[in-house]
This record gives sequence, C-alpha cells and structure tokens, in this order.
Amino acid sequence: MAMQAHEIEALIRETFPDAQISITDLAGDGNHYAAEVIDESFRGKNRVQQQRAVYAALKGKMDGSHGELHALALTTKVPE
Repeated sequence: MAMQAHEIEALIRETFPDAQISITDLAGDGNHYAAEVIDESFRGKNRVQQQRAVYAALKGKMDGSHGELHALALTTKVPE
C-alpha cells in the first residue's frame, strides 16, 4: 500500500521535530515523492550523513521490493 505525504512527514518529524519539511508527490501516484528537509542537526555533516539520517527516520518504509515507499528524491539542508 502506498504512503501518503503526511505519513512520510510524520515519520521524519519524529526524528527531526524542529525541521522544515516539504513533501511533494511527483507523479501523483502516491509512490514517487520528493522531500526537502532543513534542520540544524545537519550542520557539520556531509550530504551522505544528512540523507542517511533522514532515511533512518523512515524506519524501513523504503526497504526492499515490498517497502511502502517506492521512491524518494531527497534534499537536505542546514538552515541559513
């Protein structure tokens, strides 16, 4: 079953409660999303470390062929 944008945001928000989070359904199919996560905790971390932290927050929802979340284009940033 596909995930909804608000479900993705809720999972990310559990780990990053103060983050600015934007979720976009890219194809309108509930399977291909883009997420932008802006959080102070990313400061001093490289992009790979930032993105791994966000993927960990998704708690396995993208794991394997049976994952609930098929594709997520992820952008992470430190607040300006």
